[in-house]
Amino acid sequence: MNRYIGAHVSASGGAENAPVNAGKIGATGFALFTKNQRRWDAPPLTEETIESFRSNMHKGGFSPESVLPHDSYLINLAHPDPEKRRISTATFIGEAERVRKLGLIYLNFHPGSHLNAIETREALKNVARSLKTAGEQVPGVTFLAECTAGQGSNLGARFEELAFLLDFFAEIWEQGNPPLHICLDTCHLHAAGYDMETPEKAAAVFQEFDRTIGFRHLRGMHLNNAKAPAGSRLDRHASIEEGTISAETFRYIVQMKETENIPLILETPRSELWPQEIEMLKKWSSL
Repeated sequence: MNRYIGAHVSASGGAENAPVNAGKIGATGFALFTKNQRRWDAPPLTEETIESFRSNMHKGGFSPESVLPHDSYLINLAHPDPEKRRISTATFIGEAERVRKLGLIYLNFHPGSHLNAIETREALKNVARSLKTAGEQVPGVTFLAECTAGQGSNLGARFEELAFLLDFFAEIWEQGNPPLHICLDTCHLHAAGYDMETPEKAAAVFQEFDRTIGFRHLRGMHLNNAKAPAGSRLDRHASIEEGTISAETFRYIVQMKETENIPLILETPRSELWPQEIEMLKKWSSL
């Protein structure tokens, strides 16, 4: 049994620094941006960076399955404007290529936004078509659509939307098993109205997830507490013991059999607490 527990660590100075930074906080998994997420372009990965990253992964005992790379927040694969969607898709393909060169297997992304210009289902079809293009050009990378808090016109706040995305992508994918699965964020779930306050409420949410989507699609999680109450639609992260989700909920999550062998990543705001939070989650998971 493996529990890949860690945080979204800095890759400042080069992606090769991320495994080192993860090791410093006692992590057994981690997330990173493989490029500056505030810019569309990025210099290509050098062979030296790739070799150093892979070496540091090995030294830190990290497997590709334990790492959850995240794409740029600028990308909107659902964009109603075809040219802007093309630019987002091209950037996403570049991100997938970086993931593959580093020897990783996942690329976590937000489904995007319809910008109140097109219907939700048409926007989700745009996402699926963009992912199909990316998957054809960069085989070997699995895309993880992240649930969202439901702010503005963002997609993915309801399980039914994610299920539609999965189903439509499966319809248009013609090369075997579709490389698309799900990443759940506890703060986003809570904010979107899936009440995670107690273990009992969280269990009901996961049951609904399993009915609507299926645990076979769960390939990663972000473990974040929430500053705002359930249903607020506010994406405001809090530290594990400081928000409106009980610490007992996180204890429950890291003991679920469905969270074995997937990255469980903190994006909590007080990075100085990460070593303590990671150690706590690891201890709970072993009980």
